[in-house]
This record gives sequence, structure tokens and C-alpha cells, in this order.
Amino acid sequence: MALARIAQTEWQDGRALRRKGLDKKQTQLAGLEASSTTFRYFLLSMITGLLATPEYVRASLAQAPPEQQPKAVAMKLDRQRVLFDRSKRFTFIMTEQAVRYPLVPPGELAIQIDRLASLTYQPNIRLGVIPMEVRFASGALNTFTIYDESLATAELDLGAIVFRESQDVQELVRRFTSYEEHALFGEQAREYLGAWAAHCRR
Repeated sequence: MALARIAQTEWQDGRALRRKGLDKKQTQLAGLEASSTTFRYFLLSMITGLLATPEYVRASLAQAPPEQQPKAVAMKLDRQRVLFDRSKRFTFIMTEQAVRYPLVPPGELAIQIDRLASLTYQPNIRLGVIPMEVRFASGALNTFTIYDESLATAELDLGAIVFRESQDVQELVRRFTSYEEHALFGEQAREYLGAWAAHCRR
């Protein structure tokens, strides 16, 4: 059983992905998004590309090989069309640290936060925030995404782990549900996002 679980877990090395080309990763993600209908994102330290403004996307790829950047940026932005497919349901939970991470200058970050707030009105999107003052018991946190309930990915700075084994995916679903109970949605989320954007503009 242990060997079977290992076989259902895949490590995607970040350096190898960059050597192959960032467009390969974008194509892979687009395929997952096309074949899935329910998405759960827990964002610990940064905003995901699906929610990002063009400026934020470009900044997130600043360390990539220069010759790969224009195509990767275009593909990331093109993938955002999936958000407007009403047959798909998205739940994004992000910490205050992820929302306010200064990847871009304050003025551009304010525009990025405004975009998050606008997406809270999208009927197939639930976007929640966990402010720093919200306390809840948990172990170590990390960014992860669950596609339907059949596959999940956990992101590290060196690469990503792909889980296909049901036990692992269900464990991440349980964690996501517990974080969801502490997140603020709707008008409460918009109030915090508005305050954070205003702080950036000061």
C-alpha cells in the first residue's frame, strides 16, 4: 500500500520545468482547468495567475528566462477565460499575506486588490480572505489546489507535488474545508480588500 501511494505521487522539479519551457506548464494547467469543474485554491503567500493583473503576472515571472517570459505571460492571461465559464465553480481562499505581498509597486498592488474585490461578484466564484487577526489552530501551511476531488497539487518554491491517491486528496479537502470556516466572504471580504487597497494608495 505504501508503494502504491508513492506511485500515485509525482514531483515536478521547477528547474526541469523551466528547461522544458514555461509554456509546457501553462499547457498542462490549461488541460487540468478544461477537464475539471470544481476548483479549490488555498493561497498562502501570493495571488494565483488566474486572478492576477497583467502587471502582477509579469512580475511573478521576472526570474524566468527572458526569452520565455512573453509567451508565458500571454498564456497565463489567456487561461483566465476559464473563470467566466459558468459551468465551473471556483473557491479561492487567500491569507492577508498573499493579498498584500508586495510583488508589484503599491499603486499596481492596489489595482490587483481591486480586481480581487470585483471577482467576488462573479456568481461561480467564491473568494475568501483570512485576515492576520483571525486565529485558528493548524499545522504548517502551504499553497495547494484541488481539482474536483481526483487530483491535487501542492506548490513549493522548488517545484510542485502532484497527488492522485484518494487519501491524500481527501486530506487536502478536509484542510481546505477547515480554512474555509475561518475565511471571510462576500461583503466582509470586500471590506478588508477595500481597506488593503486604500492602504496601498496612501
